[in-house]
Amino acid sequence: MKIRNILTAAALAVFAVSTAETPLYLDENAPLDARVADALSRMTTAEKVAILHAQSKFCSPGVARLGIPELWTSDGPHGVRAEVKWDEWDQAGWTNDSCVAFPALTCLAASWNPEISALYGQSIGEEALYRGKDVLLGPGVNIYRTPLNGRNFEYMGEDPYLASRMVVPYVRALQSNGVAACVKHYALNNHEANRHNTNINIDDRTLYEIYLPAFKAAVQEGGAWSIMGAYNLYRNEHNCHNSRMLNDILKGEWGFDGAVISDWGGAHDTDQAIANGLDLEFGTWTNGLNNGRTSAYDTYFLADPYLERLADGRADMATLDDKAGRVLRLIFRTAMNSHKSFGSLCSDEHYAAARRIGNEGIVLLRNENNVLPLPATPGMRVLVVGENAIKMMTVGGGSSSLKAQREILPLDGIRAALTGIATVDYARGYVGDVTGEYNGVTTGQDLTDSRSAAELIAEAVEKARNADYVIFVGGLNKLSGQDAEDTDRAELGLPYGQDDVIEALAQANPRTIVVNVSGNAVAMPWVDKVPAIVQAWYLGSEGGNSIADVLTGRVNPSGKLPFTFPVHLADNGAHAMGDYPGTLRDDGIYDQTYREGVLVGYRWHDTRDIAPLFAFGHGLSYTTFAYGELTADRSELNADGTITFSIPVTNTGSRAGAEIVQLYISDPVASVMRPEKELKGFEKVYLEPGETKTVTFTVGADALSFFDADTHSWKAEPGAFKALACAAADDIRSTYDFTLR
Repeated sequence: MKIRNILTAAALAVFAVSTAETPLYLDENAPLDARVADALSRMTTAEKVAILHAQSKFCSPGVARLGIPELWTSDGPHGVRAEVKWDEWDQAGWTNDSCVAFPALTCLAASWNPEISALYGQSIGEEALYRGKDVLLGPGVNIYRTPLNGRNFEYMGEDPYLASRMVVPYVRALQSNGVAACVKHYALNNHEANRHNTNINIDDRTLYEIYLPAFKAAVQEGGAWSIMGAYNLYRNEHNCHNSRMLNDILKGEWGFDGAVISDWGGAHDTDQAIANGLDLEFGTWTNGLNNGRTSAYDTYFLADPYLERLADGRADMATLDDKAGRVLRLIFRTAMNSHKSFGSLCSDEHYAAARRIGNEGIVLLRNENNVLPLPATPGMRVLVVGENAIKMMTVGGGSSSLKAQREILPLDGIRAALTGIATVDYARGYVGDVTGEYNGVTTGQDLTDSRSAAELIAEAVEKARNADYVIFVGGLNKLSGQDAEDTDRAELGLPYGQDDVIEALAQANPRTIVVNVSGNAVAMPWVDKVPAIVQAWYLGSEGGNSIADVLTGRVNPSGKLPFTFPVHLADNGAHAMGDYPGTLRDDGIYDQTYREGVLVGYRWHDTRDIAPLFAFGHGLSYTTFAYGELTADRSELNADGTITFSIPVTNTGSRAGAEIVQLYISDPVASVMRPEKELKGFEKVYLEPGETKTVTFTVGADALSFFDADTHSWKAEPGAFKALACAAADDIRSTYDFTLR
């Protein structure tokens, strides 16, 4: 990959020497728009069209005649995907394309730590850079609307404010490497079932308040260089070429100057692709060699069909120049950026980053009688039960599947952490998914087990009776029908009869700890029968070590949930309103209406007074925190002013730890229905035992506003408001009443 950069630089040098004057587009000190205009002036119409579509599975052409290099993309956002064949999804068979697998983005969001998000973006950007990638296809910021969405593990939770604050540092740090973020999937791609043919019906207020803010933040604050369109439809137009989404909102209202890239196979029509904002088309057909002209890249919607329309006047040059200019801008920022370094791959620093992200994102959901952390008692007997303790999770799940250089399994991490302290035994408990392959990447594991469910439970129970502690590691996996692309979950409950295993273990040993590995909420009918529950996510290469760090107390857990765990599926707004996964029309399109409106996640639970299993923002610690009184620098706020809230937080326990202080705003009397409260600030504060720090939040009228669809503007209505300092959405510690004048 380093050779490619050297050759590109050499080609540009030869081109520059061979001309009387160095072309402006080669001058990296010149204004970017001037470079783009100069390059466009030198390109033929065919060359402009050529850079608008793929030439292979993950590569689009440059302009060889002008020394403008091709553009290489790679799936993310949890690690750089293994190399595939030129025209196929299957592996290319390289031996030097392994990567560090970073935790899934649900884990990153659960850290509630923008500093950790920047570390994530920087680290994965360095890996992409070393591998010669110009565009990393991520991060994902689609809102967690239903716990059945198979792809929720790739996203940053249910709250638009949290997702917005977490995506910005990721994008900035990633792009500091000269690698573009491609923020996805824009927009309303909130479930996987029928994702190619579901038309979303949504009111403007809900669209602007819930589903667009994270994308807007990524563009306007993060400076994202590319955006990926979504598969689904909105207003009966596919989102990869949707006039309102791309032309009006993204490029118009937000001023996005980058390139819109289609999701692979997300383009459907040449005229719409031309007119409705798509800039770079990928994956419309997957094999451009064996099937000849019927599926060659020149027959993409933005290829020969576009040239035909330009030739006969059905398409104009101004639109073409805008598209080609956006792609050139992307190339200049990435592939032609001579100031970027070579990056690094599978470094000690990246493994350390992955472990730190996992450590900060793991959530301690329950810890009765302080059963955790595990004591360092010599001779202690620990039993680990469950398939997820021994199953690799980096392979599978769709486009986020990775070829990790290594993956520390939970059983191995626990054994290593307890070496010299405890004996650690293992029992399978249940058999779920014994496969271990995705697009040619294999785990090399043989997880077959022919024993019956009764035999497996009996073995686990017998061992549990003789153990001091039992650690059940289960949950979901990345098999179709669970946490996986292009499929949704069938139910909220755990698969493979795991509830029966947990019930039996809890009865056999009162010190049974459940570690749930998933990217989604799951039902827990046994919640009151086990003393401790840990939400562990898909933690990547260092997953086993991160789990062990938290279980043993080497790390004090500080993560908090980025989405709500409902008791029952019907407690979720999308399912309570009865319009998931939509209604099939005669034309084969599913209509789905977001009837719950802005009441997504905790907004639904709060406003409808439905108790969650575990609330948004919930997460325990091995220490305790006391909140003081919430105060403010004023009690009245003008529309153009700000108000600063302050609250002291004290570590009242015996361990150092971090607390995530959350600020919500409530508008009790409004002209429109408003949620009970909405997150408008958070800070992760680290405290030594006995230490007190004062956390401050400064907000303006924008934090009090709702989107008024009639005027297409944000409106803050004068009147009484309430600020709430919370440890979780259902754990209000102090409030302050104030007025907007």
